[in-house]
Amino acid sequence: MIKKEMIAMLLAGGQGSRLGVLTSKVAKPAVAFGGKYRIIDFPLSNCINSGVDTVGVLTQYQPLRLNTHIGIGIPWDLDRNIGGVTVLPPYEKSSNSEWYTGTANAIYQNLEYMESFNPDYVLILSGDHIYKMDYEVMLDFHKANGAEVTIAVMPVPIEEASRFGIMITDENKKIVEFEEKPEHPRSNLASMGIYIFNWKTLKEALIAMNEQPALDFGKHVIPYCHEKGAPLYAFEFTGYWKDVGTLNSYWEANMELIDIVPEFNLYEEYWKIYTKSEILPPQYIADTSVVERSIIGEGSDIAGEVYNSVIGCGVTIGKGTVVRDSIIMNQTVIGEDCELNKAIVAENVQIGSRVKLGVGEEAENETAPHIYNHGIVTVGEKSVIPNDISVGKNSVVFGTTTAEDYENSRLESGKTLIKAGE
Repeated sequence: MIKKEMIAMLLAGGQGSRLGVLTSKVAKPAVAFGGKYRIIDFPLSNCINSGVDTVGVLTQYQPLRLNTHIGIGIPWDLDRNIGGVTVLPPYEKSSNSEWYTGTANAIYQNLEYMESFNPDYVLILSGDHIYKMDYEVMLDFHKANGAEVTIAVMPVPIEEASRFGIMITDENKKIVEFEEKPEHPRSNLASMGIYIFNWKTLKEALIAMNEQPALDFGKHVIPYCHEKGAPLYAFEFTGYWKDVGTLNSYWEANMELIDIVPEFNLYEEYWKIYTKSEILPPQYIADTSVVERSIIGEGSDIAGEVYNSVIGCGVTIGKGTVVRDSIIMNQTVIGEDCELNKAIVAENVQIGSRVKLGVGEEAENETAPHIYNHGIVTVGEKSVIPNDISVGKNSVVFGTTTAEDYENSRLESGKTLIKAGE
């Protein structure tokens, strides 16, 4: 048996329903981010930068693109004979076939995988956060305090604290109490969903609690460890961390990459973010183009104007088109003389010429105002928008649309146009 000091279990099965049509065909961790990356690249890169070379990636929802992206882990130097990266989908057991029903249930169903490395410690990670963190520093803190469970926490504004699991600690950062999404929070230290467990503690808790429906760390496993008297500690993280679970936070996190002094820097030599790179030609910026304060992915062909935007790989932007404050994902083609304002356009979209996105007065979205808001226009992957169409704010288009789908060539603000079968 091969002995590993610490292995990581990366929960990447999230449906990401608050990202609307962006995740209708792809798991949230596989959504494109920052021009050339996918969200899962960040925790995977953190692992290899922190010296964690054994990672189990737990997939469930729409795993195809995620599996293709990870492959055998070459970009992250995780193609190891022993350890490396392993994709762990739910599988059929002899008696019953069972989906992962909660975060801890997913880990429980992979006890054998973890057992095979006989680790001292298990690091539990989420696949849908953007951040850089040295897990080795967290492990040193865990050991120094004689902890059995260490939870990474970060201070949040007290008025937002009721959205999180909140830790109440003593002066040594030992957790004395915790509250799951409390109405009246007594602390502002929020759990980041990053845990280090002693393997024995984790195994015992998972086996003891495995009958719980939708077995979850925050609701079940951590309270169980606490009640058993296991020492729990809070490791405070002060760097940049963003849960890109909503369209607005996803849009903001992309826009923060192009700030004059970005809070989250993709260009640091000592903490590289690795990704699977397509073999693409260099980008081409035509003499008719203007590009200001933007990220442009390789293989893109820009003949129009791009301001304050994140453009993915292999994107074509036609002459006379103006793109502002937008995210355009890989392989999308935009025709000539278009106008895009605050749009999120997914991968492989075809937009005709003289199309306007994000125009007119703002109105609440008619079908899902909790998803489509903040004035953002969202276009799902492989969608087609014909020539001469105007689309308002807080609206969503998904599918192969034709001129007949738009009344007077317009989709008003707040409207949803999703073609059947998408």
